[in-house]
Amino acid sequence: MVLFLSRNDVESVLTMRDAIEAVEKAFGEYGNGTVNMPLRPTIKVPKQKGAVLFMPAYLEEMNALGIKVVSVYPDNPKFDLPTILGVVLLTEPKSGELLAVMDGAFLTAVRTGAASGVATKYLARKDAKEIGIIGAGVQGKKQVAAVCEVRPIKKVKAYDVLPDKRKLFCNEVAKELGVQAVEVESGREAVRGSDIVITASTSKTPVVEGEWLEAGSHVNAIGSHTPDARELDAAALKRAKLFVDSREAALKEAGDLIIPITQGLLSQDHIYAELGEVVTGKKAGRENDSEITVFKSQGLAIQDISTARKVYDLAIMKGVGKVVQL
Repeated sequence: MVLFLSRNDVESVLTMRDAIEAVEKAFGEYGNGTVNMPLRPTIKVPKQKGAVLFMPAYLEEMNALGIKVVSVYPDNPKFDLPTILGVVLLTEPKSGELLAVMDGAFLTAVRTGAASGVATKYLARKDAKEIGIIGAGVQGKKQVAAVCEVRPIKKVKAYDVLPDKRKLFCNEVAKELGVQAVEVESGREAVRGSDIVITASTSKTPVVEGEWLEAGSHVNAIGSHTPDARELDAAALKRAKLFVDSREAALKEAGDLIIPITQGLLSQDHIYAELGEVVTGKKAGRENDSEITVFKSQGLAIQDISTARKVYDLAIMKGVGKVVQL
């Protein structure tokens, strides 16, 4: 018997706090070496400028095994479709039996925000109160929600190239999170004076310049995820203490690193630590209030499968979803 969970089902049981807890445990497992996670293969669909990614993982301590199939189509909003669509298959580790099939789009948005929540918990200043965000989409809202779970945020400054989009974003963030949310006219204005900077854009060229960053700020860079795209310029990375979710993934997929390394402006050694090393205490996170920290996120399957396991357990407990015989 297999449990089918729709997007509404997943939304009804999964909170950001639950996701942050699951993802933090997942990074802890990753740091301790109790994870089996092959590097995700990607199939590109050039005609539609899309890509489909296959993301498997097994987390031994969390008893979580599965795979997410996720598509990223930047032009989808033109057709009233989300940029990101996905499905997760969750499997019983003891037998290999399929446990659940669940919508992965909402889960992806939440777990990506949750990873930034974990990074912010360990890397941002304790007194951080102001966010500057570039990219006012669905993921941007989840990013802000996650940061608000771990820091006493009072104000959000939002920039997007589409004025109507950033206006809607600010209205929804203010209503849903109870913080002041204001529109700004440029990426520079969003970054300057912000304690925490979030880049959640679809840009292939830098949207943040290093000179804009304030001493003591923290950056969650989550928008770009291919070797030819980046949101931060080389100066931003050179000024920062750099953390990644996975060295292997970052050096193979993150244009933010690959491009300046290829240009000779940065070396692989500039990566200070993986987030899992910080969660497990093997490496220090923020060490003083003046250093600039950057978390470059590619998105790992452990985030999806740990969160999917949490969703499954909550759904079983609450009687949510539909059980079917395959």
